[in-house]
Amino acid sequence: MKRRTFINNSILTASALTTAPHLLAASPTQKATMRPEISRRLFRSEAVEAEISKIKKDIADPEIAWLFENCYPNTLDTTVHFSENQGEPDSFIITGDINAMWLRDSTAQVWPYLHLVNEDPQLKKLFRGVINRQANCILIDPYANAFNFGPTGSEWKSDLTEMKPELHERKWEIDSLCYPVRLSYHYWKKTGDNSPFNPNWLKAAKTIVKTFEEQQRKTGKGPYHFMRLTEKQTDTVCGAGYGNPVKPNGLICSTFRPSDDATTYLYLIPSNYFALVSLRQMAELVTSVYKDGNFAAQCQVLADTVEKGLKQYAVSSHLNYGKVLAFEIDGYGNRLFIDDANIPSLLGMPYLGGIKADDELYVNTRKFVLSKDNPWFFEGKVAAGIGGPHVGADMIWPMSIIMRAMTSTNDQEIVQCLKWLKNSHAGTGFMHETFHRDDASNFTRKWFAWANTLFGELISKLHEERKHILNQIF
Repeated sequence: MKRRTFINNSILTASALTTAPHLLAASPTQKATMRPEISRRLFRSEAVEAEISKIKKDIADPEIAWLFENCYPNTLDTTVHFSENQGEPDSFIITGDINAMWLRDSTAQVWPYLHLVNEDPQLKKLFRGVINRQANCILIDPYANAFNFGPTGSEWKSDLTEMKPELHERKWEIDSLCYPVRLSYHYWKKTGDNSPFNPNWLKAAKTIVKTFEEQQRKTGKGPYHFMRLTEKQTDTVCGAGYGNPVKPNGLICSTFRPSDDATTYLYLIPSNYFALVSLRQMAELVTSVYKDGNFAAQCQVLADTVEKGLKQYAVSSHLNYGKVLAFEIDGYGNRLFIDDANIPSLLGMPYLGGIKADDELYVNTRKFVLSKDNPWFFEGKVAAGIGGPHVGADMIWPMSIIMRAMTSTNDQEIVQCLKWLKNSHAGTGFMHETFHRDDASNFTRKWFAWANTLFGELISKLHEERKHILNQIF
C-alpha cells in the first residue's frame, strides 16, 4: 500500500534486518524454505508452527504448500518487535519494508493467528501487546494512520497538517480506527480475557467515537485537514486540505482510502459499513466489560445513524448490474463507481462482516467490481484482478485475488484464484503489493507482510472449510 521504502536502523537491528525475505538466500526451484533461520525469527509461536505443519501436509500442490510455509508466518518471522512496558505487553508491528506501524496493517497482519491464541500463552501476550499499542497510538492522534516506535520524527514531517514526532503519517482513514476495534472485540470473544481493557482502552474507544462524530461534519468541516507537496495527485487533498464538499447525511467522511490515496467523494461506502460493524461491536464490549451503558448507547445511536445513511444514500442503480453499492458518494447525488483492491473494499465487505455474501445487493456489486466496467479491474496473461490508483493502471494487487477467493462460494472460482496467485509471485515465494497483469516479474514491494499473511489466512480458511480444494495440483 505504501510506496516509500526505507529501513531505520534505530529500530531494526542488523540481526533483524536479515529477516527481510528479499535478503534471504534460497533457491525457489528447490522449494527450500524462504523463512529466516530460527535464531533470526523475531517472534516464535509453537501453535503457529504446529498449524503450518498440519496444513502443509494436506496441500497436494507443492508450490502452494511452499508459498503457505513462507507467507503464513511472515508477520511473526520478520515484523514483530515485542517487549513489555511497565509489566504490560507491547507489540510494535512494522509493515515490512517500511519501518512504521499502521493501525490497519498491524491488525490484519496478526489476525490470521487469532484462532490459535488460546493454545499459546506467548501468542496471547503478543495480541495483548498489539491492543495496548494501538490504544496508545489512538490517544496520540486518532487522525493518524501510521506511527513510529517512538517520537523519532518522519520523512513526512513537512506535511501540511498537525504532525507530531510519534507519527509516521497522518492520513485520516475511517478503517484505521475500525481495525483496532475488530482486533479487540474478537480477541475478547475468543479468549474471554478482560486484561487489555483498562481505562486507557476505554479512553481510546471514546476518542474513536468522538472522531467519527466530528467527521460526520454536521456543523462544519471538523479539525482535520491535510495537504502534501507532491507530484502525485492522490497523495494530497483538495479544498485546502478538507476535500471536496459534502452534504451531511449521517455518514462519516474519510479523507483517505485504505490504499492511503485521497478519496474523490468523502463518504467512502465500504469504510462506513466497517464503521457500522465496529460501533456495534464496541457497544457490546463496553456493556459487558465496563458496564458503561451511556457510552454503549452513544455507540448504538451513531451506528443507527450510519446505517440509516447507508440504506438511504449508498445504493444506486447501475445501467448494467441493477442495484449496487457505490464506492464513494458526496451526499449531493454524485457517486463514484469503482472498487479499489485495499480492504475495506466493496469486494471484501463480507470478510469484515459488513454484508452477507449472498445478499442480492452484494452479489450485484460483486459482479460489477469483477468486470471491465470497474475501471480498476485488469485482465492479462498472468491473472485477472483489481488494482487502484495507488500504483496505477495494469497493476493487479494479489490482495484482491485473495479477497475474491475468501468471499467466494464457488470452488471453481477459488481454484482459479489459487492458480493466479501461484503464477504471480515471480519465483520469490512471497506475495507482493502489485504485479503487472502481463509480467509477474514487474512487481512492487518485495516485503509486504499483510499480503503474505493474508495469503496464509486464505489457505488456513480453505483447510478448515474446503479441504478438498487443497487436495489437487493447480
